[in-house]
Amino acid sequence: MLPQIDEFKRMALDFLFPQRCLGCGKEGFLICPSCRNSLSIVAPPLCPLCGRPQLSGILCPSCIKWQAEIDGIRSPFRFEGVTRLAVHQLKYRNLRTLAAPLAQMLDDYLVRYPLPGDVLVPVPLHPKRLKERGYNQSALLACELGKLNNLPVMEDCLVRKQHTSPQAKTATVEERRSNVSEAFICSNDGLRNRQVILIDDVATSGATLNACAQSLKSAGAQSVWGLVMAREI
Repeated sequence: MLPQIDEFKRMALDFLFPQRCLGCGKEGFLICPSCRNSLSIVAPPLCPLCGRPQLSGILCPSCIKWQAEIDGIRSPFRFEGVTRLAVHQLKYRNLRTLAAPLAQMLDDYLVRYPLPGDVLVPVPLHPKRLKERGYNQSALLACELGKLNNLPVMEDCLVRKQHTSPQAKTATVEERRSNVSEAFICSNDGLRNRQVILIDDVATSGATLNACAQSLKSAGAQSVWGLVMAREI
């Protein structure tokens, strides 16, 4: 009976507080099909490492000098317009129901552009920030994505041990990388010899994803790819 009760509650809430598209206000959607089709995509050819558009399809100038641990970063959308609004609503406005449609978009992307992976790992929050926010938006995305592609989600292996300043408050790539250097630790060997897809909401410099990858590979992960909802270009 419990699933039926949950469905009844959902239907009641939808009736009392109908969803409206973040882009155009159309009732019945958080992001309507029309607005979804208008989202700015990150289309190939890409830099194989950072995932930014690169006409040559080879390493971009920045990545040639970047001694990265992560195998690559990919994202379906640019961090602008409705995508930016959706990420902010999920991350800062407690609109957790956005995790499901956003994860569907991530799954659609993986179907078209598969990544090597047998486990999903969300980028963790420091316990202090998790307590302030009440949830980890990356974990919500990972759990919803796992329901769609049947990959297990491991939330307890990667831990954020340092409470750092928000990456958005740092001015340069060097500051971002220094800010999260050694901020993460892999607490057990549950990811040894696993192919990890690291899930986060936004990538800017890739510093956070790379710091996570360094810890995961130090603990024996075979490969680590970053998959984010949006990419600053």
